Amino acid sequence: MAGLVESTRCAGRRGHSERRAGWRQQPATIPLSATKSSSVAPASYTEDIYRASELDSSPALCGFASSCGKMVLGSCEEGIVRDMNGLENSNGYGHQAAAAKQQLEREDGEDESKWYEEEIDDDLKICYALNSVLHRGTSKYQEIALIDTKHFGKALIIDGKMQSTEVDEFIYHESLIHPPLLFHPDPKTVFIMGGGEGSAAREVLRHKTVERVVMCDIDDEVVEFCRTYLTVNRDAFQSQKLVLIINDARAELEKNGEKFDVIVGDLADPVVGGPCYQLYTKSFYEHVLKPKLADQGIFVTQAGPAGVLTHKEVFSSIYNTLRHVFKHVKAYTAHVPSFADTWGWVMVRTFI
Repeated sequence: MAGLVESTRCAGRRGHSERRAGWRQQPATIPLSATKSSSVAPASYTEDIYRASELDSSPALCGFASSCGKMVLGSCEEGIVRDMNGLENSNGYGHQAAAAKQQLEREDGEDESKWYEEEIDDDLKICYALNSVLHRGTSKYQEIALIDTKHFGKALIIDGKMQSTEVDEFIYHESLIHPPLLFHPDPKTVFIMGGGEGSAAREVLRHKTVERVVMCDIDDEVVEFCRTYLTVNRDAFQSQKLVLIINDARAELEKNGEKFDVIVGDLADPVVGGPCYQLYTKSFYEHVLKPKLADQGIFVTQAGPAGVLTHKEVFSSIYNTLRHVFKHVKAYTAHVPSFADTWGWVMVRTFI
């Protein structure tokens, strides 16, 4: 098959590309990073994510993002969707496109670390002044921490990567959820792949037409951590409409006989050998996900960093791969201040 992508090496919706992996090894006062356990992706999944350059994606981005803005802004509040022409809006949120390396540095004679640091590139880092480290824990999949930053408030850290902050997490989750649910004529059932922190479910439940939300996350310890400490999502976790399933999202969709009005991908980016890689492939979209969409169904996925310098890492590849399966594909972006980058989402629909 012509134009197949070479192995995507990006580390997470909350992660960074392999070219950024050459961090200086410095001791951290409170180490939050841990090696995430994952199985190697089957060989069949390494051959059907489409290369960013295959469809001349850079010029195309402006066109399809602009059309998405025109399509959605009629239904959404101004600012949820941003055209890729340099005009920035205030709404939209995501999970860090900065590097996996972080450290907490101890000042002389003090017990508490004062800074949380992530390295975005070899010569670029972002530091967050800390009030305190509130909670830490480790599951069989990943390491979890909740920190209190001076500028962005409470922040969720998983495997040393910024996931969300109290001040601007709404940007990612509103951008992920509201465009597809507002565009759908009558969304009643929603399936969330991932989304363990509960914020995606929280935004879905704002829509009065929704009767059932299935949230499927593989890590029950992360879900329990977020249920306990992210008080902003407490009502969502307690909702009678929410069905929480601890399982691999692909396996759950394959065995679930139900069709959904909206399916949401709130996952880490496609890393070869990582647990989410197979959920971004052409074979998954075509043979597993598409048959699970009801008539007039909509699928939306987070699509990683989408800035001028970063959109080819995974954003363009995810868009191009979806175009090989669905006829109607739209992409949109928003700036997330705590990630120090623009973030992207891709939405597809099965109707005109």
